[in-house]
Amino acid sequence: MANPLTDLIVNFQELVADVPTAVQPLIVALAGAVPFVEGEGAAAIGIVGGIHPVVAALAGAAGNFLCVALLVLLGSRVRSAVTGRGEGARPTARREKFQKAFTRYGVPGVSLLGPLLLPTHFTAVMLVGAGVPKGRVLLWQGVAIVAWTTVVTLIITGVIRGAGA
Repeated sequence: MANPLTDLIVNFQELVADVPTAVQPLIVALAGAVPFVEGEGAAAIGIVGGIHPVVAALAGAAGNFLCVALLVLLGSRVRSAVTGRGEGARPTARREKFQKAFTRYGVPGVSLLGPLLLPTHFTAVMLVGAGVPKGRVLLWQGVAIVAWTTVVTLIITGVIRGAGA
C-alpha cells in the first residue's frame, strides 16, 4: 500500500532533479509549503537533490514560513469575523489537548515543540484561533521553522552526528 506522503516526497525529489538549477530552490520552497513536509523535509529533498545545503535550507524554510504566514493572516481575519458575531468554536478532543499544551508551555513552547506532533501550519492556525496576536504567532513560528530546518540540515550534512557515530 502506497503512502501518499512518501509518494509526494519522491515526486518532489524527481522534480528537483528534472528542472534547471535556477528553478530547483523554487521547487524546494514549494515543498516547504506542504504540511508534514515542512521546511526541514523540503531542505532534505533539496540536499538529496544536489542543492547546496544552505540554499536548500533557506528555500525550504522560506516556503514553509510564507505558507504559515498566509494561514495566520487568513486565520486572524476568520477569527475576527467569527468572534465579532459571538460564535465560538466547539470544543474537541484535539482542541482541548492543544489548549492544555498552550496553557502549560505558552506560545514559544507550542511553536518550538509543536512540529514534533503537528505541522507548523496547524499549530499556527490554532494559536491564532486561541486569540494569540498574529505578530507573536509569526515570530515564534518563524523561530521554530528556522530552528527545525537548521537542525535537520545540520544532521543531514553530517555537521551534527548521532550519539552512536
